[in-house]
Amino acid sequence: MNTLTFDAAADFSSSPAATPVPIGATFGGVSTMLRLEAAVVLTAAVLAYRETGGSWWLFTGLFFVPDLSMLGYLANRKLGAALYNGGHTYLAPAALALLGWSQGLPQLFGPALIWAAHIGFDRLMGYGLKYGSAFGATHLGWRGKREGAVCGR
Repeated sequence: MNTLTFDAAADFSSSPAATPVPIGATFGGVSTMLRLEAAVVLTAAVLAYRETGGSWWLFTGLFFVPDLSMLGYLANRKLGAALYNGGHTYLAPAALALLGWSQGLPQLFGPALIWAAHIGFDRLMGYGLKYGSAFGATHLGWRGKREGAVCGR
């Protein structure tokens, strides 16, 4: 995996200096800003869902459905990352909401908002879009243990 090294003190981050970061991953203040944006999306999606009058049982039941996209990792990292990213981009719930709007199917708004809330929650927790090099390599930085991670496959 291509990495760069940064001086965390220069970026006001609490991580140790000279921490390897995947090229393209965020860190420091940028990472914090992206997590705060995710908190805004999560909050807005939950409040909008409340306004639809949708069932909270449905919300609870569908909230983690996007994580089924991780099953692609059973095949390989490249497919796993592609499926995970497809299920964890804001484009997907936006497309579902637009489909509902354009086809006069307001019942699609609730699932679209639940999906967006899930993505906001994941990003707030630091689970970003995945790189195909390793399960823990995300655009928000590394998640999980590095032991046994094979990069470049």
